Amino acid sequence: MSDQFFLIGLVVVAYLLAGSVKGVIGMGLPTVAIAILASVMSPAKAAAILIAPSLFTNVWQMFAGPYLAAVVRRLGPMLIGLWIGAWAGSGILTGGNSKQAALGLGLVLIAYAALGLSRIEFSLPRRFEIWVGPLVGLVTGVVTAATGIFVIPALPYMQAIGLEKDELVQALGLHFTVSTVALAGVLWSGNAFTTQIVTLSLIAVVPALIGMVAGQWIRRYLSIATFRFCLFLLLLVLGLQLVARNLV
Repeated sequence: MSDQFFLIGLVVVAYLLAGSVKGVIGMGLPTVAIAILASVMSPAKAAAILIAPSLFTNVWQMFAGPYLAAVVRRLGPMLIGLWIGAWAGSGILTGGNSKQAALGLGLVLIAYAALGLSRIEFSLPRRFEIWVGPLVGLVTGVVTAATGIFVIPALPYMQAIGLEKDELVQALGLHFTVSTVALAGVLWSGNAFTTQIVTLSLIAVVPALIGMVAGQWIRRYLSIATFRFCLFLLLLVLGLQLVARNLV
């Protein structure tokens, strides 16, 4: 019983923090939540808990604006590639070797944190999107199926194609929603959902939403640049910890 209360408490804390991150910078909930929970459970379980709060917090973002049709056209090839990649990588995350999945998760977190801390800005001419987009989606899909994280290389790509600020916010909502559904399919095919996991996923919706509201309040008083630096530093530390623990 005490282990169950500890797990519920950890999920609540993880999603309060992850929701706060999303409230401040508009993204980061899946990455932060999985990074924290994967330190005490398998990445497959951490990813399965993610499904409900990720859908609840991203569907509204996907529809909140007039640019949905435009971003669907721009990101359509990438998202198709993502579904193919997720299907191709199905079984990696939910397979018997959880240490391998945790190691992959740690490496993805390190790469994402390094990109964020370096502040490297990419640029891609629009004429290249037709073939770069599907390739980016394919790789992102495989990474999603292997680790539960869907930010690499999709986020750098979306920042590189020159979307306007409001378009990018809606594009992120679209990408995260589609990726969450693809991840749910991967986890379902691997029998990752149990009654306990589904219950924890539904419980996580409330702290995630509370965290988002708190994050929007924090954004008024805190430099976003400082917050992003602290976030990427935290992800770097969590990634290094996962890699060190699973290389032994």
